[in-house]
Amino acid sequence: MKILYATSEALPFIASGGLADVAGSLPAALNRAGEDCRVVLPLYQGIKEELRQNLEYICNFTVDVSWRKQYCGVFKGEAGGVTYYFIDNEYYFKRASLYGYFDDAERFAFFSRAVLELISHVGFKPDILHCNDWQTALVSVYYNLYYCHWAGFENIRTVFTIHNIAYQGKYGYEILEDLLGIAYHDSAVLQYGDCINFMKGAIVSSWKVTTVSPTYAEEIMDPWFSHGLDKLLAENRYKLCGILNGIDVNRYNSETDKNLAKNFTVDTIEDKLYNKKEILDIFDLPYYEGAPVIGVVTRLVAHKGLDLIQYVFDDIIRMGCQVVVLGSGDKDYEDFFWYMRGKYPDKVGVMIGFYPDIASKIYGGADLFLMPSKSEPCGLAQMISLRYGTIPIVRATGGLKDSIHDMGGENGNGFTFKTYNAHDMLGAISRAQALFQNKDEWNKAMRHAMQCDNSWDHSSRQYLALYNEMLSY
Repeated sequence: MKILYATSEALPFIASGGLADVAGSLPAALNRAGEDCRVVLPLYQGIKEELRQNLEYICNFTVDVSWRKQYCGVFKGEAGGVTYYFIDNEYYFKRASLYGYFDDAERFAFFSRAVLELISHVGFKPDILHCNDWQTALVSVYYNLYYCHWAGFENIRTVFTIHNIAYQGKYGYEILEDLLGIAYHDSAVLQYGDCINFMKGAIVSSWKVTTVSPTYAEEIMDPWFSHGLDKLLAENRYKLCGILNGIDVNRYNSETDKNLAKNFTVDTIEDKLYNKKEILDIFDLPYYEGAPVIGVVTRLVAHKGLDLIQYVFDDIIRMGCQVVVLGSGDKDYEDFFWYMRGKYPDKVGVMIGFYPDIASKIYGGADLFLMPSKSEPCGLAQMISLRYGTIPIVRATGGLKDSIHDMGGENGNGFTFKTYNAHDMLGAISRAQALFQNKDEWNKAMRHAMQCDNSWDHSSRQYLALYNEMLSY
């Protein structure tokens, strides 16, 4: 089948978060399964020049943005066996960042119309049009309102994936006609509460709505997780399902990762120690026999559960653990970890910012990986850490619950805690620290972690089953 995957970011070209990982991996897995999946995204200024040089100009046309007619160029590239189409308009996309501008609604309304116009210009009519997050939500809306009856656009099935329900694309009513070009008599498709909501439009317009883990699909129908969309999702639950994301197992591989001090496999698990000593050196910490190193690689923001870490941090150190932190975000959290670094100079390492090579070294060198998230739609870091034999400690929410199973049960690959409580988290860390002292059992746990299958192959089969179900209607 033919699939057009619309996204606002994708590796290896441009990334700001987990969506880029998914958009750079799922289409490749679908193609390996024998399908023809192609990706369309904006041609941002931030795409590196060495990648731009390999792009081929295809065509140009104009796109209606309400009463405006805007230039749209199309370039084509290839990566990992996947064809990528790039939508070019320097007025909208030649900017320092991907998002965060006053005219984001207009920028991604243009992009959404361009995705649909692209179909008639490149000779690729998809059976499935798969859209992602609020930036491409209007693709489904525009298709239903204006394109579905056009020649060459018949019988396209639309799928919308919610990667993070917190970001919905909410705007005032004044943009409806002037920016979006949607007549007032069609406003119900986007109206939600006292605003226009892009994500709402996609939910009601798409054939199917997916999210990035089965547990998150259940959670977002609860007001505590839904950011106001629980009633809408309950009304549309017949089209909602959760499919757990995978990871690129070639990119995250302890046997081949060039960032590691020494590569290792399940059979040479003892070589992980070289990487532990390197990460301690990088963070200017001594090596202590019998002291587990806890890695934290995260955005330093509240929903990542950092207040739990703050509350019992002294207890974690008294337990005999060392902690290395990589991330940036809220100044209060940055200052807290710097304070802990000063208080425990031989036990705590801190690096503010995000450096992919250092992140890989932490995955490869830490003993434990801590993710106490308040909410986590899927999470990739816990699955990445498993690939390196680094045992996750997670709160059982969203994709963390679906991918990490407690060591106390069958087929356990990590340590979990349920309630959003600092001492419950501390209990999970205590159990991990106790297992770490039993070297035979710990080595067995590391080997099992490295053998867990979190590849895209399983997830892509679930997406294919969903696509085939829609095409059977």
